[in-house]
Amino acid sequence: MKIAVTSASGKLGASIVKHLVNLIGKDNVIGIARTPEKAAYLGVEIRKGDYNSREQFDAALSGIDAVLLVSGMDTPDKRIVQHRNVIEAAKQNGVKKIVYTSIVGAEENNAFSPIVQTNRQTEKDIQNSGLEWVIGRNGIYIEPDLEYIDTYVKEGEIRNCAAVGKCTYTSREELGYAYAKMLTEEKHNNHIYNLVGNAITQKQLAEDINTVFNTNLVFKNESVEAYKAERIEALDDFMGTVIAGIYEGIKEGANDVPSDFETVTGRPHLSAIEMMEAFRKAETENK
Repeated sequence: MKIAVTSASGKLGASIVKHLVNLIGKDNVIGIARTPEKAAYLGVEIRKGDYNSREQFDAALSGIDAVLLVSGMDTPDKRIVQHRNVIEAAKQNGVKKIVYTSIVGAEENNAFSPIVQTNRQTEKDIQNSGLEWVIGRNGIYIEPDLEYIDTYVKEGEIRNCAAVGKCTYTSREELGYAYAKMLTEEKHNNHIYNLVGNAITQKQLAEDINTVFNTNLVFKNESVEAYKAERIEALDDFMGTVIAGIYEGIKEGANDVPSDFETVTGRPHLSAIEMMEAFRKAETENK
């Protein structure tokens, strides 16, 4: 069984490739990347595939039995067509199964909703493809907060607009394991799963970071408008608006959803502290 993973040069794609290799061996795993050289370190066959090129995916998916479609990072107006390029190429090549990394979030009423809406459209496109399918709706990655700790420490706080809303954080490592299971086990076919961990507030996030990293952070809440303006100034209009929308969604409860992780993997999702400890260990080993 040959399984292909798109966006293999990205952190989530690379995690999925690694876990698949552990399950079925490197000879059965194909990575697809827009820039193949960036994924060469994974130690599997890498094929070229840009979401904007249907022709590249027609070639990349030759001889593939199942494909993992990592949701694209482009603007909402482009993503649906990009994903359809992969879906149509899969159909043309006789791929039997497609697994999609979708996302948890509010479909209306905040600045992140347009991205959630495009994911839901791709979910529908996959369900209507005629292929076997599995859809995972990812929670928010915890890694960006951990990669940002030096800035948090400099500022003395975690600052956003989530208020007392709860977020079911996950990690790319946890997701990599879950998607490897979804790709290789038929019992998951034609299911939609929430791939999330335990729900915590931003105050709890700060306290857990203090416990693991020996910091002294507090959480400071801002209005949605103030936080959005701050993020736009620090990033750009698109990304700043999206980030503010994510935290507004957390505030409104869009990310406090029940988890299907144990159903998929056969074990409980790691806690926030366990994910932080795993992250710290990996960072230490990579130095």
